[in-house]
Amino acid sequence: MEKAVLYLDKHFPAGRIDRRLFGSFLEHLGRAVYQGIYQPGQASADEHGFRRDTLDLVRELQVPIVRYPGGNFLSAYNWEDTVGPREARPRRTDPAWSSIETNEFGLNEFMDWCRAAGTEPMMAVNLGTRGVDAAKNVLEYCNFPGGTYYSDLRRSHGWEKPHGVKVWCLGNEMDGPWQIGQKKAWEYGHLASQTARVMRAIDPDIELVACGSSTATMSSFGSWELEMLEECYDDVDHLSMHAYYGKFTGDSRDLLACPVEMDRFINAGVAMCDAMQAKKRSRRRLSIAFDEWNVNYHFRMSRSNPADWREWYLTSPTFEQFREKFLDALPKDPPYAWETAPHRLEDVYTLEDAVAFGGLLISLLRHCDRVHIACQAQLVNVIAPILTTDRGAWRQTIFYPYLHAAACTGSVLQTRVQGPRFESRVYGEVDCIDCAPVLSPDERTLTLLVVNRDLENPIELECDLRQFEGWQVESHLVLNHEDLLAANTEQAPETVTPRAAQMPARLEGGVLHAPLEKHSWNVIRIRDAATERGN
Repeated sequence: MEKAVLYLDKHFPAGRIDRRLFGSFLEHLGRAVYQGIYQPGQASADEHGFRRDTLDLVRELQVPIVRYPGGNFLSAYNWEDTVGPREARPRRTDPAWSSIETNEFGLNEFMDWCRAAGTEPMMAVNLGTRGVDAAKNVLEYCNFPGGTYYSDLRRSHGWEKPHGVKVWCLGNEMDGPWQIGQKKAWEYGHLASQTARVMRAIDPDIELVACGSSTATMSSFGSWELEMLEECYDDVDHLSMHAYYGKFTGDSRDLLACPVEMDRFINAGVAMCDAMQAKKRSRRRLSIAFDEWNVNYHFRMSRSNPADWREWYLTSPTFEQFREKFLDALPKDPPYAWETAPHRLEDVYTLEDAVAFGGLLISLLRHCDRVHIACQAQLVNVIAPILTTDRGAWRQTIFYPYLHAAACTGSVLQTRVQGPRFESRVYGEVDCIDCAPVLSPDERTLTLLVVNRDLENPIELECDLRQFEGWQVESHLVLNHEDLLAANTEQAPETVTPRAAQMPARLEGGVLHAPLEKHSWNVIRIRDAATERGN
């Protein structure tokens, strides 16, 4: 068995974990809301129409914050349509997703659902078709105690106490040509600055997120951030980043290597924030809100010709040119246009997706000193860890790395890995082993989140842990399956589930020896033995 060596030191943390790093996202897209979290009359629905089966799974994940209501949906969103008596709410066209929005589930229902799910809301304001005034009004409606028009309107709708929303996104992907109300960088930055100032005048304790580039492959990436932040740097708290990864080349190695690109993307975003801080001689230090991320390619692949996209990859000089050919080939007139809650982007995730997803979580944790908020997109049905039908809900493969990572609190330790590597055609040479070690707040538990990206070989991970004298391995969980494309379905919901490692990690002479199965996600928990004795 090949070996890899992990180097870490408990005195050299990368940063402390903000619980909001494990957030998620709900957009009025497909069946994320309707039939996902809300379905009156469904067998598990409560008196509010909230699906209890979905709520139970969201609570199991311990999702700390949920971004809402979009996404592309946001840029034509009228929040006023979503409050008040349901029978008086208008049905609207949603031009972002070619759907019909009934507004049956609205702002206040979302707040109630968050309370039921044990999570916090992360609201977004429309800076596409709306602007400063609408943002001011919705903040007053949500957060002001009473005695004003919009706060009293909320109270008249049956919500006496303010919702107390603390994190607000200033628009969504405003650089994208697909976005309703697309803006120039300076134009958006100026609008974000003006909106932020008015919102802080009403509630000075809120945190505000400014839109970065929609993806790292945008031709304006970098220049957008610098021009936009020139206008609003001192008025915001976080820079938004979005990225979706997939097996667009048809090669599993490229999929498993994608966290390397997330690392590069985050480093670039941080560098631009810090460059603007230096230029402005500001004491403010922006953090990153990676508020859309996931593995996302199955649904799009199913609507194009695989033979074509493999040929495009082989003949395109750059990955960006391949991506443009692929996106241009997608059907422009989907058959579900102008339906309510159409089945859309319902990717069925495989074992290899879960390993890639785990690697992306490790990347986010590695950057926890600057990434304070992250939102896996999305929570239910739409590229989600949870899928539903009218009969029930089940966990997709990516549910489990999410569950394991979200249970971690404390500090992430810096690491170096020395061991086998493999060649990825898109991302270059990549380490087979990647790891995020998390030291608990009481410094009595060390959790190693580890992926083995080698498709063919198990690897034994060694780590000198003599500075953790007297500690012992408590557990070693592994998520794996012989078939890389194995998935969980309604008929077989436990095809890919965590299990105890067949060859569990062990400590010998203060050195950890952890055999890692090929293409696997691993959770190794090591505890201070004194904790077991109650000392």
